[in-house]
Amino acid sequence: MDVGLQVLQLSTHPPAGGDFYPDRVCYPGLKKISSIEALTAVPQAEPILQMTRNKKTAGFTLIELMIVVAIIAVIAAIAIPKLMSARISANENAAIATLRTIASAQQQLQASSAIDTDGDGGGEYGYFGELAGTDELRIFDGAAPAIAPAGGVLDPPYLATAFGNVITDGADGVVERQGYYFKMFLPDAAFAGVGEAPLGGTAAIAGWNSADTELYWCCYAWPVQVSKTGNRAFFINQEGDVAGTSNISTVTTQYDGFNTIPAFGAAYDDAANTMDQGLGFAAMGFAANDANIWVQVGN
Repeated sequence: MDVGLQVLQLSTHPPAGGDFYPDRVCYPGLKKISSIEALTAVPQAEPILQMTRNKKTAGFTLIELMIVVAIIAVIAAIAIPKLMSARISANENAAIATLRTIASAQQQLQASSAIDTDGDGGGEYGYFGELAGTDELRIFDGAAPAIAPAGGVLDPPYLATAFGNVITDGADGVVERQGYYFKMFLPDAAFAGVGEAPLGGTAAIAGWNSADTELYWCCYAWPVQVSKTGNRAFFINQEGDVAGTSNISTVTTQYDGFNTIPAFGAAYDDAANTMDQGLGFAAMGFAANDANIWVQVGN
């Protein structure tokens, strides 16, 4: 018996219907082939589609590039000064807010009596290292002021621990925050300001006065790089009011990084130059020690 495979394939030239062959019958579109033919049949290759590429090279001309560069330069000339101005304004506002935060922390420290170096029950103001809980507190050891043993820090602190990252300005300790330096002063027996130790807190039991630090403190803030990280310089003390000076190049004393650092009495009345006196507000008829015009800063 002849066993064959039925294979359907498209015929390019189909034979006429009903044609008879001795070993097969062909119909239009249908072809009967034997098993041997099926096994030995060579498949026809599919047609290959070829893609024609456009070899034309695209690009910009020199004139087009120069126009683009000129446009970018114009935009930068307009935008960069505005960005710098916005940055300076943001840093100055942050400095004012930071001074108010410091004032609040000092009030809490004094009210808690966490520092009481004369044992009279009256709380005293502190330095950044003490307020941030990174330096040991000043204490009264029963006979005289002393520094607490290791671990005797403020817990919880009244300032963020970042304020404990005290660096030296060449003489005293300062803190850098968002483009501004901050420097704390506590009074000595003559109400002159004593800066923080270069590495934070109190390096030794000397300088400041126990009774006076229950009443007075002050802090200055000035730009790390004037005209780039900030312009104005600021001041605050136990009264809680922020004062400021323009600190522009035409002022008598321009505070700029570690080049020019505010002295403790810079914003105080020239007639006194002590921390127990008022500030040198020109509008009130007083002259500041640094000869700059200091004004009260609003909210």
